[in-house]
Order: sequence, then C-alpha cells, then structure tokens
Amino acid sequence: MSHKEDFLRYLEVERNASSHTVNAYGADITEFCTMIMDDSGFDDFGSVDRDQARSFVLQLYNAGCSKRSVQRKLSALRSLYRYLLRNNQVSSNPFANLPPIKADKPLPVVMQLKQIDTLLEAIPRFWEQKIADGNVRTPEQAQHASLRDSALTETIYSGGLRISEAVGLNIEDIDMAEGVMQIRGKGKKERLAALGSAAMRALRAYFQFRRSTGAGTAPGTPVFLNKTNTRLTARSYQRNLQEYLLFAGLPPDFTPHKLRHSFATHLLDAGSDLRSVQELLGHENLSTTQIYTHVSIQRLREVYASAHPRSGNKKEDD
Repeated sequence: MSHKEDFLRYLEVERNASSHTVNAYGADITEFCTMIMDDSGFDDFGSVDRDQARSFVLQLYNAGCSKRSVQRKLSALRSLYRYLLRNNQVSSNPFANLPPIKADKPLPVVMQLKQIDTLLEAIPRFWEQKIADGNVRTPEQAQHASLRDSALTETIYSGGLRISEAVGLNIEDIDMAEGVMQIRGKGKKERLAALGSAAMRALRAYFQFRRSTGAGTAPGTPVFLNKTNTRLTARSYQRNLQEYLLFAGLPPDFTPHKLRHSFATHLLDAGSDLRSVQELLGHENLSTTQIYTHVSIQRLREVYASAHPRSGNKKEDD
C-alpha cells in the first residue's frame, strides 16, 4: 500500500472523515504529485523539499486557483506530512512553514423573512397551477410533491440543516413529541436540531398524506420520498426549488444552503448567543460561525444609516 493510500485509509477509519473529505484530500495529493513530480503515482514524499512546496503554491496561483482552493490543498498536504512524520516515514514537513494564506471570506447571502414566507406560500400555489394546467401525471403526485417540499423547506430553515442532512433524515430521527431531530452531519458527527411549530405542522400534514399512500414507517425509512417511494435526492429538491423561486419572483440564486445561512443570521439578529448557534449548526470551530455576526452587524449598520437622524444619511426634520 502506498503512503497516500495508507494516509487516506487512516482518515477514513481512524479519523472517521467523510467520503467527500477523503476523496478531496486524495485528489489534492495526486494533483501535487502530477504538477510537481510529473507522476500521479509518486510516493517518495521524503524527497520533497520546501522549494518544491513553494513551487506548488505558485503553480496553483498561475493556474487561476482561488485563495480558498490553495488553502484547502495545502491543508491536505500538511495533514499528509504530519501523518508521515508520526509514523517515521519522512524526516520533515516541507509544507509546515510556508507563509499563511488568508482566504477572502465573502459574507453569506441570506433570505429575508418576507422572502422565506413568499417561498413557502409559492410551493402549494405552484402545484395547484400545474394541476390546473394539466401538467402533472396525477393530482396525487402533485399533492405529494407540494406537501413534501413544503415540509422539507420548513425543516431546513427550522433546524439550520444542510440539504444533505435534511434528505438523509429517517423516520426514527424525528421526535414530534419533543420537537427535535437527530442529525447526522459532516464527519459523521451527530447533533440535535430544533423543529419549530411551523415545521411540525408541515411535517404532520406530509406524514398524514404519506400514510394514506401506504408508505412505510419502519426504522431506516426515509422521511422525504420521491414518487417511487425511495429517498428524495438533494438534486431533485434543488431542481424543484429553482422552479418555486421563478414562480414566486424571487432571486434565482437562492439555494437550500442559503436557508441555513438565513437560520443562523436570523437567530443572531434576534439575540441568540454565538455558542448556541454554533451548536445548532454543528460547526466544530466557533470561527466558522462568527462569519454570521458580520452579516448581523452589517444589517445593524444599514438600519442605523437609514433611521438615525445623525447618521449622515437621513435628513433631519425642519
């Protein structure tokens, strides 16, 4: 087994890293081997020096990689070398003392409360219009899609879920009596997420319809089903969401993840503390959650600038 394969197995088995992380790290290491050593199967990592590490960074920039991408690729290689050092397979880490790269962090785009209301109101109206136009196979399929996507949208916003977490929910993960969900997040970490009253109403309506169709409720059964009664995919929901946005006249660049951004920002706007929001989002580091404070501060500045008589942007009364 090569050093690279051994390291990736360590990530998967001992560090419990997600398949996405393992694949990304593997691709980054292979890119380094190909770009610098001209050999995708290169395995003599002990021969790599600091100049070659620097050359890799330079070539990434010349290839048009963003700072964030460069930062991620270097993180993969630093992790590889830390692992090899611990196992006495190399004598030094050529990536250890490279100058830090500060990636530009754009502020997350959030939806206003009115926009979320507009989206949720549009979902049943969209399917009603499809039925009226005769553009669905059966009215029952349209009703299923309407109730399901309304419940899914409410669930994502209520719990601040990633779309993968939401469509990955199984029947036993939802506790309607307590108003909570068991979420399996990144890195196979589990957390509890809240279900608000609106989300619970939407789920009850969806579950009632599901029962009428004979859909199963055994443990392991997906909560959100497609028309063949198998698990709804993230891509299918994203495709439907684009149609709802167009139908409602909302910005077409809104995504399921922007509902998660909105969840975090709206909580902070309402006075929630950062640590609580961190736990609800399932962020490992508080610094990841802190970006939402900048959104809230920016909104406060906008309100101040438009409303305060001495802000410089509002004319005082004569």
